[in-house]
Amino acid sequence: MEKFLLLMVMFATCCAVHQDLSGKVFIFPKETERAHVKLLTSKTEFKSVTVCLRFFTDLSRTYGLFSLATPGHSNDLTLMKINSDVIRVHARNGVNDFLGLSFPRNTWHSMCVTWGSESGLAQLWVDGKPTVKRFIHSGQPISGAPITTLGQEQDSYGGAFSAQQSFLGMLSEVHTWDYILSGCEIRRYMEDYNFTPGNVFNWRALEFNITGQVLVEDKQECSD
Repeated sequence: MEKFLLLMVMFATCCAVHQDLSGKVFIFPKETERAHVKLLTSKTEFKSVTVCLRFFTDLSRTYGLFSLATPGHSNDLTLMKINSDVIRVHARNGVNDFLGLSFPRNTWHSMCVTWGSESGLAQLWVDGKPTVKRFIHSGQPISGAPITTLGQEQDSYGGAFSAQQSFLGMLSEVHTWDYILSGCEIRRYMEDYNFTPGNVFNWRALEFNITGQVLVEDKQECSD
């Protein structure tokens, strides 16, 4: 069964859209239990991981930002906004909350999360500032054919979405690495200055499929 799922993921990767999304955003315009973006990779094991993204929303309720599931773990790596100042991180179905954060609505925010299977420690970076490190789960790498979604949080492998946890707004510059980035490298990402693009998911060469009403548009930016 595992081999079959891996073949399906590899087949989907071959058939996916492959684009340079520099200067673009994914727009999620309405609350729905269907619309999402699926990111595709052939990698099936992660001893460590870093995920970075930028988002813009006016939501105050709970919503998912990044959801990676494998056949054995629906929350193998998940980023969820719980309320006005809490980000919940799942790794290997372990979980911990990062507190005391600030997310004013209707403005762009940059976020990175790191996690290593050896120590089990995770850390967030939000708008250039690091949090404390918190223990989530250790002793097991993320393994298995991954399904990764933006805009929806998976409660089962590849599905069981909930409109009440769907993301509404804009997502951009999603990168994922199969190692823990240094603080200096994360700062370069935050400042959008000469950082190393993700070797798992790379916004400048992204393989993805869109389901439902998700739009790709230019990011609105003004220069002086």
